[in-house]
Amino acid sequence: MSDTAGRVLVVGPSWVGDMVMSQVLYRYLQQLRPGLQLDVLAPAWSAPILQRMPEVNQAIALPFGHGEVKLRERRQLGVKLRATAYQQSIVLPNSLKSALVPFFANIPLRTGWRGEMRYGLLNDLRLLDKQTLPLMVQRFAALGVPVGTPMPEVLPVPALQVDTTAARQAAEKFSLAVGQPVLALCPGAEFGAAKRWPAEYFAQLAGQYVQRGWQVVLFGSDSDRSVCAQISEAHKACTDLAGRTSLAEALDLLSLASAVVSNDSGLMHIAAALQRPLVAIYGPTSPGFTPPQGTRAALQVSDIGCAPCFKRECPLGHHRCMREMSPQAVVDGLEALLLESG
Repeated sequence: MSDTAGRVLVVGPSWVGDMVMSQVLYRYLQQLRPGLQLDVLAPAWSAPILQRMPEVNQAIALPFGHGEVKLRERRQLGVKLRATAYQQSIVLPNSLKSALVPFFANIPLRTGWRGEMRYGLLNDLRLLDKQTLPLMVQRFAALGVPVGTPMPEVLPVPALQVDTTAARQAAEKFSLAVGQPVLALCPGAEFGAAKRWPAEYFAQLAGQYVQRGWQVVLFGSDSDRSVCAQISEAHKACTDLAGRTSLAEALDLLSLASAVVSNDSGLMHIAAALQRPLVAIYGPTSPGFTPPQGTRAALQVSDIGCAPCFKRECPLGHHRCMREMSPQAVVDGLEALLLESG
């Protein structure tokens, strides 16, 4: 580390997609300050993602559940971190509790957006202009530079490193054939049912590519078992990995995909950061805030009048934003992307 680069502690996000997008900040900081020691304080589940970001020196696990305050434990962790002598902390979440550890660590410069009344906890408190910084990645990156610094027209994109040995071992573990094209389907969404393209549409898509000789692999967490089961029951040739992989295995296996079709989800952002050809489906949410940051992504976006509503469940009960997006439209988008990608 150079003498001038310094040490920075970033308090990372609590969601998979946001964690992937936070790499934009890390890459930007390393461009501006080569040799910077950059540590990220984040939930333990995020370690497999952070370990694939070469800009990050160390992932420090937050030993708290989502939403837990645990003031005494946060103070203990902050006191422990004082020995590292960070010059700055950058707090990406907007919650009050996320600013506690840097405060207790006595980090002299504590930067973040105003959020939940964090006066005193943060001493470099920024007021967000959403029109100037419409994208989440822009808001992350802006915290890495002094107030008023204009954002570059082009920011670095997330670029997760791949463990090729681990990917090969995972493929063998789940009996995926080497050399046969893989279509990865990600039909889940933690945000809520409104973000899910219908399971029967995913099943129709799977059927078309199974007939072409592709392997179709379903990705998801435990909560996505039901929707993935509906697809695999319709097409027995699908490999259903919902709830069967660790996050590290899912990441490495996605790196082997010839193409990915996904709802707006954390897995979508992982696929984009792996530079996989990706069709991302948007209904109740908008790519105007959190689009996939990869260079090989195509978007299927609903244009009905009530979209995007940003609701977890369709408030009108018809779910037209997703139901009117046909499987053929997604196939056409995917084929155009594959043709463009060569």
